[in-house]
Amino acid sequence: MRGRTPDRLCAEAVELAREAAREAAFPGRIGDHLGAVADGDRVVTHYFECLEPGYRGWRWAATVARASRARVVTVDETVLLPGPDALLAPEWVPWSERLRPGDLGPGDLLPTEADDPRLEPGYTGGGEPSPHAAVVESAWEEAGAEGPAEAEDADVVTSEPGELPGAPARGSIAAVAEEIGMGRPRVLSRQGLHEAADRWEEEFGPRTPMAQAAPASCMSCGFLVPMAGSLRQAFGVCANEFSPADGRVVSLAFGCGGHSEAAVMPKTPRPPAPVIDETKVDEMPLGGGARANGEDGDADDPEA
Repeated sequence: MRGRTPDRLCAEAVELAREAAREAAFPGRIGDHLGAVADGDRVVTHYFECLEPGYRGWRWAATVARASRARVVTVDETVLLPGPDALLAPEWVPWSERLRPGDLGPGDLLPTEADDPRLEPGYTGGGEPSPHAAVVESAWEEAGAEGPAEAEDADVVTSEPGELPGAPARGSIAAVAEEIGMGRPRVLSRQGLHEAADRWEEEFGPRTPMAQAAPASCMSCGFLVPMAGSLRQAFGVCANEFSPADGRVVSLAFGCGGHSEAAVMPKTPRPPAPVIDETKVDEMPLGGGARANGEDGDADDPEA
């Protein structure tokens, strides 16, 4: 496609465009003229180099135009635009996508959406499937994996906790759950369980270098504290203070050198008690003189 030819009078109005760009950039500086581009009939945009620190590759764009059959060129607009090699800020990402594990500090609040797929209502709802069941099933189909056992399927109500209008109606499942002490309105969904299991498996699983070099797995370790629920079939909590996974959720196939049955520390050998023979008398060499004959000797002197 052939480019449009700039209007001659508008293309020649370089100084007019420069003056407009200089006024817009005040007190900044304007660099060399980089060229002109036709935006329409008798409309041309002139580009000037921006010399401001921190705006590498940016350009001042001053658009000039003239009316039909008019000889006078006027300024339309002036703006600072990024060039092909301009230094730009990264694309804005919502905070929910920027959040990383460990970012939550004391006093911080992390809200969850009403339709968070990691959660589902904590009480059963009379045969209605989970609102996230279709999403999770489609994700399993795309990954080519099979779903969990039928015993783990849970039926929940379709109403989300955030949509409940105040106190639940008397006689409803929500009211009964609150009355008998089932205080958690939402629990982990199957998708939330799978995501948590994937994280724990990646950090303390059988494919880690520590587990590959371990003498045995955590399944037979005495320091393993079992978990409750369906996750106890694959995970537990390490309670060995000398293990790198102390206080962390570990896979039953994980292992480290602190296994309780890997090696039994032998008892420290102790030297035998000293033997004192009080019946033996050491012979002393006899010297000359009266001490040798026993004269002038002190019977009570042990050296005599």
